[in-house]
Amino acid sequence: MKKTITVLLSVLLAFGCLFTLTGCGSKEEKPAEAVKIGIPDDGTNQSRAIKLLETAGFITVDPEAGYTPELKDITAYLYNVEIVPTTANTLPSTLEDYGASTINGTYAIPVGLVPSKDALIIESQAGAGQENPYVNIIACRSEDIDNPVFKTITEAFQTQTVAEFMLKFYNEAYFPAFEYDAAAFTLTDEEINALATYTTDKEGKTVVKVGVCGASNQHWYACQKVLDDMGANIAIELVEFDAYTLPNEALANGEIDLNSFQHKAFLANEVTNKGYNVTVLSDTLMAPLSLYSKKYTSLDALKEAAGTVNE
Repeated sequence: MKKTITVLLSVLLAFGCLFTLTGCGSKEEKPAEAVKIGIPDDGTNQSRAIKLLETAGFITVDPEAGYTPELKDITAYLYNVEIVPTTANTLPSTLEDYGASTINGTYAIPVGLVPSKDALIIESQAGAGQENPYVNIIACRSEDIDNPVFKTITEAFQTQTVAEFMLKFYNEAYFPAFEYDAAAFTLTDEEINALATYTTDKEGKTVVKVGVCGASNQHWYACQKVLDDMGANIAIELVEFDAYTLPNEALANGEIDLNSFQHKAFLANEVTNKGYNVTVLSDTLMAPLSLYSKKYTSLDALKEAAGTVNE
């Protein structure tokens, strides 16, 4: 009787191995679910995110793609991650839905994210005067490139006052993309706060409409203060757009006079794909793309959670 029971158990175990996917003999365990990483879904910022994830060691990318790789240019996943293109301005509010997300300064600042304190890794930025396709700019219509009012605005923007305000007020999320003296900072916290809310009387002044994105555009108030101190008789009127796809169209159509929300690579892509007669007026700032997470406190912790991909 005991022998019969033993035989029956052996048969049942054998059949069990046939109908189960794990646990019998040399069968491998089912891989863990991939950790999702959100990245911007617009072309050039998506490329920046891909390069950042490459730098972080999650993927390898075809070097022939240069500064502008696409998802198809990813040659290998070194960790078990899923890259999820997402509308850029929703990445901060959906951060808890992902293992991590790449977010630039425009959207990181309003939610209190500070790169040096909160980021798992920060995009490397070239210094002022160096060729970098991700330097942010003021853009104008091509026929307005020599407009004297716009040139005066550029002169006011690229000053020590605006540089110092930018560095102190934005907690390292924005960096000046023009020459300034880091050893000659003089503005007090009280003066910085006053600049952040500075307004001007538009009466009798030339009003220039500047298209922007996001809520972090107080550096334009500092620029306005410089214009007033210069006696320039120019008033900046900010026109806020809620998506990156809108300000270049508005500029090309004459709804605004300038815009200041994009880097050079994004503008080049827009001009190529949409035929806008828009060009770079001057450099403004650099807003590094950074990788943030609500679930992991370090790059190593994120990688450990994802696990390596077995080739």
